[in-house]
Amino acid sequence: MNKISRRAFVTSASAAGLVGVSGLALPYYSRASQRPAFTHGVQSGDIDETSGMVWTRTDRPSRVMFEVSSTENFANATRLAPLDTSPASDYTVKRLLTDLAADQDIFYRMIAADLADINAVSEPIVGRFRTAPASKRDIKFAWSGDTAGQGWGIDETGMKTYATIGKHTPDFFLHSGDTIYADGAMKDEVDLPGGGKWKNVVLIDGKRKVAETLEEYRDQWKYNMMDRSVLGLSAICPTFYQWDDHEVLNNWSDSKDLSADDRYSEKSIHVLAARAARAFHEMTTIRYEPSEPGRVYRKIAYGPLLDVFFLDMRSYRGPNGPAMQETMTPQSRILGEQQTKWLKRELANSKATWKIIAADMPLGLVVWDDGAKKVGAEAVSNGDNGAPKGRELEIADLLRYIKNAGIDNTVWLTADVHYTAAHYYNPDKAQFQDFNPFWEFVSGPIHAGTFGPNDFDMTFGPELKFIKAPTAEQGQNLPPSAGLQFFGLVDINGATEQMTVRLMDRDDNELYKVTLDPVRSA
Repeated sequence: MNKISRRAFVTSASAAGLVGVSGLALPYYSRASQRPAFTHGVQSGDIDETSGMVWTRTDRPSRVMFEVSSTENFANATRLAPLDTSPASDYTVKRLLTDLAADQDIFYRMIAADLADINAVSEPIVGRFRTAPASKRDIKFAWSGDTAGQGWGIDETGMKTYATIGKHTPDFFLHSGDTIYADGAMKDEVDLPGGGKWKNVVLIDGKRKVAETLEEYRDQWKYNMMDRSVLGLSAICPTFYQWDDHEVLNNWSDSKDLSADDRYSEKSIHVLAARAARAFHEMTTIRYEPSEPGRVYRKIAYGPLLDVFFLDMRSYRGPNGPAMQETMTPQSRILGEQQTKWLKRELANSKATWKIIAADMPLGLVVWDDGAKKVGAEAVSNGDNGAPKGRELEIADLLRYIKNAGIDNTVWLTADVHYTAAHYYNPDKAQFQDFNPFWEFVSGPIHAGTFGPNDFDMTFGPELKFIKAPTAEQGQNLPPSAGLQFFGLVDINGATEQMTVRLMDRDDNELYKVTLDPVRSA
């Protein structure tokens, strides 16, 4: 059988089809069985030219057999050594597939055998991804953030934006953070403004309270993977994960004080963050970094036209506060010294035409630590519109370095603020001017409440080129059914090397489009 196209595979292995061949009626339906089963689909991620991560989960201790092929019928498939699942990792298993051909459709299949009865085997479950190219070709990827927040869970429609992204058959999906809402307890029904009810038709006990235990953090992930559209996209498209605050709890930093928060019996932010980080790495396809187990920041090389640099703006930050320090100290940083050194070095060494900096928070939007009182910096900007202070010092140093090192074609992608926008950072409009102009594109939420817009801080001179956010009449925290759920699409032309960025809504309407010409180094 010849290789089939990605679109043909999507058609034949839609969300329902993939779930069907895996033996799952729906992941949240319980069913008695003497044979093991895969409970939450498959995932792939962190794909490069020759390797990629894959993941699945079983319902019991199992031995998972893996086959890898370049054809859908698994002719001449490579069989890999099996891996065992256990309660220690909540029956999850992930591995790095290596020695793959570049720019190749890869199909992977898993079968689980019950460790207590090795002859009892599951139905197979399959997924696919495409490796990165070794030569110039067209590239398409999507990005968004903010899943299952503010009490908006799986209704009768489900997480529709995931399905809309899947229709574009992107090479990968970049999840910009707030991948779960561990602090977002859900109810069966929510009253909607103007009448009517939102019904969370799928709900588990782990989503009825804030996450504190390791099991409760794991449940946050498993809940998202109970949605058909999430399952369907994961089976056909790699996800590149980063995290922000809601993987632990809202606006967390070392200064987070839970003493007066009655929702939490565990008051240590450090204990909660450790449990959340373990669940994050167990439940996603993020690669393991031996030099710093648990690290989130990393670079994915996706061929000669694209490098993606994933930032972690959460783990190494100083405590949230006014962010008005006039000198850079560990308390004023948001990336941390080691991550900043890594980013500078990797950007300078990059030979790719385009350098995507995937940030889990925007640079020039004011995000308050206390939104009601409008005090404290949660993101980079401190809201004073002046020369760099606090966390802005680290970003100013980075932007100056990018300019002085002659690093061209950097584009920032982010989410976090729950609306979509295009920002052009212009040194002529900035208080700090020692940088080259660049673009920042904001997307999300993918399935959460819609908010905004946020105010600009003019330290780095952001110019608003486009925005779609709730109007004053619509108010805040709009449900996904209101339609203001957003994602972005990036297309890189293999011949011209131009980058086209489109901002989309969940109904697949194109809201904004811009084509960027690459700067050609002398």
